[in-house]
Amino acid sequence: MVDRIDSSKRSKKLTKLRYSLWGLTQKNLKQVYYIVVFSRFLVPRFWSQFILRFKLKRIQAFDADYVYERVNYYNKLTECSTIKDKLESLKDYKLPERQRVYYFDSYQYIRYFSFKKRANFLFGDVTTVPDLPAFVKSRPIHGDNRNSVVLKLVKARHFLFVNDPVPFAEKKDMLIGRSAVSQPHRQKFLEMYFDHPMCNVGQINLNEDSHRWQLPKITLREHLNYKFILCLEGNDVATNLKWVMSSNSLAVMPKPIYETWFMEGKLIPDYHYVEIKSDYSDLQERLSYYIEHEDEALQIIQNANNYVKQFKNKKRESLISLMVIKKYFDMTGQGPFAGAN
Repeated sequence: MVDRIDSSKRSKKLTKLRYSLWGLTQKNLKQVYYIVVFSRFLVPRFWSQFILRFKLKRIQAFDADYVYERVNYYNKLTECSTIKDKLESLKDYKLPERQRVYYFDSYQYIRYFSFKKRANFLFGDVTTVPDLPAFVKSRPIHGDNRNSVVLKLVKARHFLFVNDPVPFAEKKDMLIGRSAVSQPHRQKFLEMYFDHPMCNVGQINLNEDSHRWQLPKITLREHLNYKFILCLEGNDVATNLKWVMSSNSLAVMPKPIYETWFMEGKLIPDYHYVEIKSDYSDLQERLSYYIEHEDEALQIIQNANNYVKQFKNKKRESLISLMVIKKYFDMTGQGPFAGAN
């Protein structure tokens, strides 16, 4: 056990070096992230609010139907102006002691709107729908989730994509998986498949109750040597799903329950990813099928890669974010305003 953990620590410095040398990921470096974040606070809010109208006019450069479709997916609110006074004033929207990344990522777009407006924010791994409309990172896919208005939050961690140099045919005929394991459903998966010959799966966090599954962390590059990568939801969504779907490996998971800006609710089983049953009982059967039917596997990989591409247009992503927020204010009786239509 100790040897495994020590080995993991020794590999951390090598991991960073490998990423920089191989250039396999557009890695979201924390130093760059915070330089950009704090530079936004140097821009006066009145200037950001002045140029909002011009930013919203950028829709003319894109497919308007596509943009509105995504805006309405993230923000399903209908007119609810009577609840405006129950929302919190943006004047009180200040840097919290915890969950600062949520604040930084939301401030990137909130700063374009008057701080006289009102809104609720629910930060963290949200798995329920709030009573009042609120901006969230995640929400349940099913049921009435209109009060959960999704923003692109914690994006430096969640929206990481890769350039995978390993063709599917050259990868190992196995499933790879490393994650923190504290939830019962993740524990159940390891109970079933930790020693399975087609699986290389384990937990990376220290947990006295499940130390028998402890394995050292491996690099993202090492994941790409496998044909199948496990993408199990944790507290909410599977964080690694985005970069897995940008690779030449297949994402393997049950049908998702939660969604984020990645619109997990729009993913089609066995079209964007390999679906397994929620009790994991058919895992070996599903892996064997796509090993034997490589043409179908390659088609899923292509579909997944194409799905990921829509999130790489930064200007369009910024526009959609602003429009999601504008719709929130409009639907809660705080708009429209000049130049925003």
